Amino acid sequence: MTEPSVEPSIEPWAQRAMLRWPNVPHLYGWLRLDRRGRWLIKDEVISRPQIVDTINANYVADERGAWYFQNGPQRGYVALDAAPLMLSAPAEGDALSTHLGTPAGDVLRAAIDEHGGLWLLTARGPGWLTDRDLDWALQRLVSDQGLVDESRLAAVLALSPGAATGLAIELQAQRLALERIDEAGVPAAFGFLREPEAAATP
Repeated sequence: MTEPSVEPSIEPWAQRAMLRWPNVPHLYGWLRLDRRGRWLIKDEVISRPQIVDTINANYVADERGAWYFQNGPQRGYVALDAAPLMLSAPAEGDALSTHLGTPAGDVLRAAIDEHGGLWLLTARGPGWLTDRDLDWALQRLVSDQGLVDESRLAAVLALSPGAATGLAIELQAQRLALERIDEAGVPAAFGFLREPEAAATP
């Protein structure tokens, strides 16, 4: 008999539990990640560091782009207020970090929404740059005419989704074209689910 496969990026204790109890039903509707990078269970913030650290170390996505916490043999699927990762800017340089306390890695894609929110596809996964770091991002926006002022940015925010912005963001010694996207279209464009649901049974 073939043994069930396990997610290689979760901790060994969880992998062992998955192999021992492979058919535990998945859990939906309990966990949420807010825009401040906080974990909530039934809308109550999880504050115990040990629990937060365990979730952070065992947080991965399935083939649908639904993110979950592997809690021993059970998957606890996570509802997302924004994106799977909350990204933070460093005090110096361009190396972004995630709410998990890990590096985000290379940035592969960048988009701005109608509210000025910045969405980045990183090596670790899709992320949203937290509001407190928007000034940091604005300093890295460029166009063929140089730095981007407020009037140019306002014009970009007024564009339709998919329109060329003529802007780019300079990160990690590279220049990425900045796409125009509406927030509602981000999950489909970046490959994740904000509200995972169990598959319907026949």
